Amino acid sequence: MRRAGADLAAGLPLLLAVAFATRRLAGLPAAYLLQAAALYALLAALVVRHAPDTLPGRGLGTANRITLGRGALALAIMPLALLPGPLGAPVYWWIIGVSTAAMVLDGFDGWAARRSGTATPFGARFDVELDAALLLALSVLVWRSGRTGPWVLLIGGIRYLFVAAGQVSPALRGALPPRWRRKAIAVTQGVTLLVALGPIVPQWLVTWGAAGALALLVWSFAVDVQWLLRHQDGAAPQTPAGHSRGPLRPTP
Repeated sequence: MRRAGADLAAGLPLLLAVAFATRRLAGLPAAYLLQAAALYALLAALVVRHAPDTLPGRGLGTANRITLGRGALALAIMPLALLPGPLGAPVYWWIIGVSTAAMVLDGFDGWAARRSGTATPFGARFDVELDAALLLALSVLVWRSGRTGPWVLLIGGIRYLFVAAGQVSPALRGALPPRWRRKAIAVTQGVTLLVALGPIVPQWLVTWGAAGALALLVWSFAVDVQWLLRHQDGAAPQTPAGHSRGPLRPTP
């Protein structure tokens, strides 16, 4: 808590600012604010639980602060996935804007860590888990918009299915070698989901775009599963930020 407390407190005003703006725009009840605050409390608890004392510098470090800022933006959007039915066009444009800002920042936390030589397994896992949670929320929002069937949930859910499969097959819990393919495809999924939420995007483009993105994602996971099964008795290099498939866990 001494390590992360000040940074977590600094991220709270950003969450509240975006949450209050979202509530006013969408006309949401106070329960939405409680949901956003609860998600931030959960994030804070996970960070406190898993952040190692060996992180370089003071607090969480510059790169993890950027990730935390992304988290504040994303967590203000995630409760909207719990709302039934489609939302109004202004709300969808707001979701696209806030989520785009979060995704753009995704390119800076890893860069900051590499530039300063402060990359850590914790930072990589923090980044990956946040990306996965945002993709899942966006998948639900696209589905609830009525513009695709429930199959679009696989875009955000397939990684969690992969993690669950790893609990059954130890081979799938191995470390994967670095591949920029995963990061590129993850960015593709995010962009595709945001385009699908665009009120002016034609239905055919939403359907075919989401289907193509899902096919690309399934192929990527199939490649990784095949690699892990072939190398289940060997060791692989630790994957860098934005490339790992596994769940958040403490630094060894």
